[in-house]
Amino acid sequence: MAAKIETDVLVVGSGPAGGASAALLSMYGVRNVMITKYGWLADTPRAHITNQRAMEVLRDLGVEREAMLYATPQELMANNVFCESLAGEELGRLYSWGNHPARKADYDLASPTRICDLPQNYLEPILLEAAGQRGSIIRFNTEFLDLVQDADGVTATVKDRVTNETYEIRAKYLVGADGGRSRVAEVIGLPMEGQMGRAGSMNIIVQADLSKYVAHRPSVLYWILQPGAEIGGIGAGLVRMVRPWNEWLIIWGYDIEQGERKLTNDEAVSIVRNLVGDDKLEVKISSTSTWTVNEMYAGHYSSGRVFCMGDAVHRHPPTNGLGSNTSIQDAYNLCWKLKYVVEGKAQPSLLDSYSAERQPVGKQIVTRANKSIGDFPPIFEAVGLLSSTDPEEAKKNIAARKAPTPEAKARRKKLHEAIAYKSYEFNCHGVEMNQRYASGAVVADGSAVPAFARDRELYYQATTWPGAHLPHVWVEQGDVRKSTFDLVGQGRFVLLTGVGGACWSEAASAVKARYGVALDVVSIGPAGCDVQDIYGDWFRASEIEEDGCILVRPDMFVAWRAREATADASQRLVEAFGQLLGHAAPSAARASIAAE
Repeated sequence: MAAKIETDVLVVGSGPAGGASAALLSMYGVRNVMITKYGWLADTPRAHITNQRAMEVLRDLGVEREAMLYATPQELMANNVFCESLAGEELGRLYSWGNHPARKADYDLASPTRICDLPQNYLEPILLEAAGQRGSIIRFNTEFLDLVQDADGVTATVKDRVTNETYEIRAKYLVGADGGRSRVAEVIGLPMEGQMGRAGSMNIIVQADLSKYVAHRPSVLYWILQPGAEIGGIGAGLVRMVRPWNEWLIIWGYDIEQGERKLTNDEAVSIVRNLVGDDKLEVKISSTSTWTVNEMYAGHYSSGRVFCMGDAVHRHPPTNGLGSNTSIQDAYNLCWKLKYVVEGKAQPSLLDSYSAERQPVGKQIVTRANKSIGDFPPIFEAVGLLSSTDPEEAKKNIAARKAPTPEAKARRKKLHEAIAYKSYEFNCHGVEMNQRYASGAVVADGSAVPAFARDRELYYQATTWPGAHLPHVWVEQGDVRKSTFDLVGQGRFVLLTGVGGACWSEAASAVKARYGVALDVVSIGPAGCDVQDIYGDWFRASEIEEDGCILVRPDMFVAWRAREATADASQRLVEAFGQLLGHAAPSAARASIAAE
């Protein structure tokens, strides 16, 4: 057996969760080793929708601009098209991913970043480079086999798949980001709820120039509604753009009860030509693969010194485009906590907040993704696709929806309503952005949870309530325009205040003296402050008085706030940090003050 490797954190898996974890840990100065049993990164597009929360992490890592070089921009994601074939009759269309004029402002106001389409095989190398350049040790062809925990760390047994040699890696903590068949989750016995393998689907990756069929209605997803076109569990064929407009991923269903289906090249070409509606189309099949529709999530995400994330703990179909985004956010939540614990500035109890905060999010997105599958049948019914199992009869019924009859009129109304309802899949801004955490890593200020003024799944509602994400507004530092997000992050706690908030600088010094945590204090307001509130947007968004403060965690979530300056500011902030870092619980007196 080879000599044992020692590190602070061992990351198992190199997908979005694992890659983001390694990159973040290295940015934070935490020694880490990332292993993957594969010889390279993702070789297929897989996950692709990259929402604003994930892009904010890439921005913090300094790779947002690089990501956008490889991404398809928001405006080319504008339409979800429902049609009989790409060359055939269009049945309906939905503005998607914040592209409707009435929704675009919601997205622009929510974040300095933009939602985009960044396939996983382009995302993973960006994360890998960010990790490697910052010092992560990366080992390919290295398979995780088992682990043993003790009071001081984790010893993992791994196998070099090139030499078949086994050896050990000793770490203080281990991150299991090894996908939907997670060996790490299995070894530590995470409780799983739900069902795997509810239906079967296959991916066909295609090279074909489809610009004449799609360039005038740019989209990521083209849904083909025709008799016989069926994705397992959904009931339609799907043409997904990978690169505009010559690389595509076709999704086609198969009966999972009959076992995994293998396609010949000719069969794959025939499926593609049928969905496109062009039997002369030049097609090059790059690869085919299968996957299953899953509905499963872990009841909690950790055991001792081992923490799981990504598909290891939330397994669901690609509807809503939440998978890789949630995985990256899992990493963003956990890694700063590992930093402070490894450095000895926080108690290990801080790590308990990871599962408390992220497990409800994982459960929500698994439920939402599967619910979105159930939103398709009303479209099929309104079109007439469910009216007969005979393909020719079904085609007649589909055409009959256009007739000038009361029945056809009612069907057209249902179709418009059913397509509009798919905004819960394709404009689910609130699902992406509205996380509000409740854990020991958040100190309540005594205020009630803000009620949602609009549908909480469709619309994001910014607030500085402790446990919510910091609101984005544009400010100016010197003559440089910045987001409030650019003032925080980078593994730091940051205290935001304004005119009259000098007491918070003294309080920050008290925190450093007590816990050894450097706390940056940034004043936002008129000229003379560190940052200018040029539009007055921070004044409106902060929800505190100018001399109050907002404590922002390294993952840009609000940890605590004080609505105004007080004579005991230092004591209050020191006690808040004591609770956040697991050193002390708030006293009854302090809790009473916070509630006032």
